Amino acid sequence: MSLLDIAPVIPVVVIDDPETAVPLARALVAGGLPVIEVTLRTAGALEAVERIAAEVPEAVIGAGTIRTGADVTAAVAAGARFLVSPGSTPALLDAMEGGGVPFLPGVATASEVLALAERGLTEMKFFPAEAAGGLPYLKSLAGPLADVRFCPTGGIRLATAPDYLALPNVGCVGGTWLTPADALAEGDYARIEKLASEAAALR
Repeated sequence: MSLLDIAPVIPVVVIDDPETAVPLARALVAGGLPVIEVTLRTAGALEAVERIAAEVPEAVIGAGTIRTGADVTAAVAAGARFLVSPGSTPALLDAMEGGGVPFLPGVATASEVLALAERGLTEMKFFPAEAAGGLPYLKSLAGPLADVRFCPTGGIRLATAPDYLALPNVGCVGGTWLTPADALAEGDYARIEKLASEAAALR
């Protein structure tokens, strides 16, 4: 099954303290969102991926903010089951294709989409979604690029996610609203589970 079809929302998570990784992942899975992207933006991110992979087998854990071949190697070694990049270069695409796990390369323009399509790739991350044109832009891509599907990420909220999910070329959306920093700081995993349940109900 495609990553885009497992759940309507992929939580995009920044984890500062790896100790929070497992309870956070369990709350998201319990709420109905098993696909989780941990961004490689913090010193503890790879350890967080490793812990979730080892202790929450029902989660489909992935690593985001993949920018280099070294990121690919480290993420896969930590147990990431998929990779997400903010953009795409030939060298990064080569590395992700060699990683042995599914990946969502980032695109923001029609030319970037075509470059990936030339490689046989048809599932991509549209980022930064709102800043790059949002709903109108994705609607305009659906005609000439009907065989490509996206996971738009960046600036999407619970209120706007249904509009994106209604588009024929959107499989799921990425969301940062599911793991508020204050909820993580307070260990309020019940709140995170509730937010996940709301998001899971969008499809």
